[in-house]
Amino acid sequence: MTKRKPTILDQAITDNHATLTLRVDADIVDFTGHFAQFPLLPGVSQIDWATYYGQQLLQAAPQFGGMEVIKFQEPITPDMVVTLKLEWVADKQKLYFSYLSDAGTHSSGRIKLGY
Repeated sequence: MTKRKPTILDQAITDNHATLTLRVDADIVDFTGHFAQFPLLPGVSQIDWATYYGQQLLQAAPQFGGMEVIKFQEPITPDMVVTLKLEWVADKQKLYFSYLSDAGTHSSGRIKLGY
C-alpha cells in the first residue's frame, strides 16, 4: 500500500477552524525522488493535505479554484512533527492554512475552493 497522508497525532476542531498535529512519516511516497540526499515534502503535497483536511474536517467546498499568497519558508523533512492550522472562510470560499513547528513557519497561504 502506498502511504500518502501523515499520521494524525492530535486534532482540535471548532466551527471553521482545525488544528492538527501531524507526524510526517518517512515512508510517505511523496518523499521519493524529492530529493535523494535531502528528502523534502513537496509543496504540492502540503497544498493537497491542507485541501483534503479542510474538506474533510471543515466541510470546505470541493471545487479547486486556485491559490493565493502561497509561501514556502522552511523545509518539512521525514518524521518531522508539524502543526497544520486551517481556517475555512465560507463567504470568501477560501481556506487559510499554515504549517508550523518549533523550527518556525514552514508554509502558509490561501486556497480558493468553490465556484
